[in-house]
Amino acid sequence: MNYLEFEKPLAEIEGKAAELRAMARSNPEMDVEKEAEALDKKADQLLTDLYKNLTPWRKCQVARHQDRPHCKDYIDALFTEFTPLAGDRNFADDHAIMGGLARLNDRPVVVIGQEKGSDTKSRIERNFGMARPEGYRKAIRLMDLAHRFRLPVITLVDTPGAYPGKGAEERGQAEAIARSTEKCLQVGVPVISVIVGEGGSGGAVALATADKVLMLEHSVYSVITPEGCASILWKDAEKMREAAEAMRLTAQDLLRLGVIDQIIAEPRGGAQRDRKAAIEAVGKALEAALAKLDGKSGDKLIAGRRKKFLDMGKKGLAA
Repeated sequence: MNYLEFEKPLAEIEGKAAELRAMARSNPEMDVEKEAEALDKKADQLLTDLYKNLTPWRKCQVARHQDRPHCKDYIDALFTEFTPLAGDRNFADDHAIMGGLARLNDRPVVVIGQEKGSDTKSRIERNFGMARPEGYRKAIRLMDLAHRFRLPVITLVDTPGAYPGKGAEERGQAEAIARSTEKCLQVGVPVISVIVGEGGSGGAVALATADKVLMLEHSVYSVITPEGCASILWKDAEKMREAAEAMRLTAQDLLRLGVIDQIIAEPRGGAQRDRKAAIEAVGKALEAALAKLDGKSGDKLIAGRRKKFLDMGKKGLAA
């Protein structure tokens, strides 16, 4: 288990319990189970208390946890017959965005998501989930395919933001993001987006302009990272805690503001503590969301999606 900074007291208690049991295994005459069980109960209560009222900054830390399920984990577990499709037919294949044809509970769909990678090699290959223009153009190509064959689109969002490098800007990063957002609004099939970790900046909006936007309980969704916001407003990235508080980036705040449609509950202690349960919860939420959109014509879907985003913000920050 990789512990976050605020989980250090929990790490100490769970570490002591594990140490006692290790000593008992090496010396069968030692009876430490009662003491270990007492530590387990203490750790269990502390875990509940820690995650009961997470601050926005702590939610950012949980959303970025390296052990949380990523796009590839969801695709492997929830979808069958996944056939990846590569390239934007223009420049290259961006590995930060993966997508293709698949089946969700035997229903054909197009799935697109941002993959951060799980180790050093894959993170470098996936560019830490930060897509370049060719990644968004690949997403556009897949959405066109979905529209043509009347297949629902499912997007899995997990990115700190679009890649800000010189080459990406030269190849039209802003234009590619805008076109991907536009394409989300134009396709005449159900579009469902799940923010499974970080939903950062236009890099997230390009895939999350959907009929239904769902968020995992401890994920975040914002126009910029708290560190970036703090650097701009206070010229000090260390003020990220204050920035996170002000930005209203948690799933709970965004549901009240009408930016998202549903919160998916995570296992106690976050998705990283029970990956299987978190993935199953996302699968059930996707199936329920698709069922609600079944039977709607393409024109109605497009009109409803457009109205949804035009109406966004009417509640105001007082919500």
